[in-house]
Amino acid sequence: MANPADYRPASGEIPTNPGVYRFRDEFGRIIYVGKAKNLRNRLNSYFAHVSGLSPKTYAMVHTAASVEWTVVGSELESLQLEYTWIKEYKPRFNIAFRDDKSYPYLAVTLKDKFPRAQVMRGEKKKGVRYFGPYSQAWAIRETLDALLRVFPVRTCTTGVFNRAQKSDRPCLLGYIDKCAAPCVGNISVEDHQKLAQDLAKFMAGGADKFIAELTVQMKDAAAEFDFEKAARLRDDIAALEKAFERNAVVLADSVDADLFAFDQDDLEAAVQVFFVRGGRIRGQRGWIVEKMDDTDDAALIEQLIQQVYGEVAASIAVGDSEEELAHQRHEIPKQIIVPALPQNHEQLEDWLSGIRGSKVSIAVSQRGDKAALMQTVEENAKHALTLHKSRRAGDLTTRSASLVELQENLELPDPLMRIECYDISHVQGTHVVASMVVFEDGLPKKSDYRKFSITGSSARDDTASMYDVIHRRFKRYLHDQAEREQTPRTSGEVSAERAHEKEPAKFAYPPNLVVVDGGQPQVNAASAALADLGITDVYVVGIAKRLEELWLPNEDFPVILPRTSPALYLIQRVRDEAHRFAITFHRSKRGKAMLSSALDGVAGLGPAKREALIEHFGSYKKLTAATEDELLEVSGIGPSMAQKIIAHFEQENSAERAIPSQGINLTTGEVLE
Repeated sequence: MANPADYRPASGEIPTNPGVYRFRDEFGRIIYVGKAKNLRNRLNSYFAHVSGLSPKTYAMVHTAASVEWTVVGSELESLQLEYTWIKEYKPRFNIAFRDDKSYPYLAVTLKDKFPRAQVMRGEKKKGVRYFGPYSQAWAIRETLDALLRVFPVRTCTTGVFNRAQKSDRPCLLGYIDKCAAPCVGNISVEDHQKLAQDLAKFMAGGADKFIAELTVQMKDAAAEFDFEKAARLRDDIAALEKAFERNAVVLADSVDADLFAFDQDDLEAAVQVFFVRGGRIRGQRGWIVEKMDDTDDAALIEQLIQQVYGEVAASIAVGDSEEELAHQRHEIPKQIIVPALPQNHEQLEDWLSGIRGSKVSIAVSQRGDKAALMQTVEENAKHALTLHKSRRAGDLTTRSASLVELQENLELPDPLMRIECYDISHVQGTHVVASMVVFEDGLPKKSDYRKFSITGSSARDDTASMYDVIHRRFKRYLHDQAEREQTPRTSGEVSAERAHEKEPAKFAYPPNLVVVDGGQPQVNAASAALADLGITDVYVVGIAKRLEELWLPNEDFPVILPRTSPALYLIQRVRDEAHRFAITFHRSKRGKAMLSSALDGVAGLGPAKREALIEHFGSYKKLTAATEDELLEVSGIGPSMAQKIIAHFEQENSAERAIPSQGINLTTGEVLE
């Protein structure tokens, strides 16, 4: 554990300007990011009375090995820079808002030639309009089912769509008028895109306008004695009203607000938000927060606002259309209701107003309808925290028991904080690759996963490949360690230019345990690689597939764990994840190699253009079937080269082709029908 006095900067060196500071550990990783109105006062508070700090802050300053700061022009700039760094580095001692579930959204893929409406979860993608989040996926599906009567946009997958195109027959939804069937040309590309845009406008708050327009059309049709059309419009209006009424009316029609509330204990807090647009609840979302001990309600709300609306700010990019910008800005409401005002709420309001393009206010509701709705949000937060604690208790107990049991059975001296697992994948010695997956505290840490390509003599068998991968990984670690020792990090000011420099991608700190997929030969190869590098504090174990036994280096007999052992289950999970990651990489590499080899005979086609073709078409079958116009869509391919490519494939007979009648999906490596 580091001594804060060893890296404490002199008080006179620290400016009194506003700015952002970062604490780093001995490996150079950023472990905490903070902002301050007065940098000198804030940083001195970490070092003046260390013994009086809260437990987590005490742990942070003793884990750190240096501190650096960047001066900015205003508190608003420090707010923006702090959010950017927290999002980029994900420091372990900062407040982390984790979704307590993967919330579903209704998404419309407006970027596609034939936009699709579907339920989507996870990270938001560019060119896709999202509505929600909803608490349940079935609520989206019921809403969408009602809307498809009026907005019959495509909802099918790419595979179903392509099969319908080839067979010239629409799917069931096309026959029952819940899809306009663009796959068979029943609607033009432009008209289908307009349908999707109208659906997006309806979901974004244009329901009243659409219902009013259809009502006028229904009355006009009835006046002209076109009762069939009037009846159809009547049913359309009923469908829209059914979808519209799913969102409960809670406030006045003019109210656009997000209401935040939370419930907490000494360690964690559960946060809930209701998104109200046009007086109706349009969505709900929740987070679980691991608290710093000295975090008060105002600081918690400040960090929450930064994260939630910082995601909106980050999604706005140069070149976005006015419609896209309007939708993104619509995600920031006119008013944000919170249980406690952040100290810098005025700077937050300025920041949010700049993103939205109009005034945004942050307030605490004391009475009235908004205060009553806040009580409902608080009740949801209480239930969320109770549910999380009950689930987490079981999960923590199981993970802790499995880690302790594994440590005891392998007779290891240190707790297993970090486990790395390696797996080799190939087909009869070709396209040999390896994967490295990481588990920390019994959970996968995907940001530290690595992939290796293996060539030359190292690819001759699995043991040579394993030696090569382990040697490369830990040689890189030793190199990084030597660099840190030669240029020790010191505390001090960092310029704005240096502050925005991207951190070099490096291997993280070494694991307590290396797991290899295989028996004694693979284990001995990994152990030999570590020994050749002079590393003695990293332990190796292998898990053999046949009997799921554990092999230690240079041991004649394996360690046998009970079939119901939590430790065995953990190590199987680690092994299976490494296998999955290796197989995925191998399939991708093999598929690209197959397609690349098919282009080798095209005269004048260089590596860059070949890669562009592979990226654009993705499979051999699509490339060979491409027309000249489709080839011209690829960057760097002109009319002359397009004709050469077409002539090349026309001259090949079916026996010479790598895949005569099937394609390879470059994402999965699977053969396409």
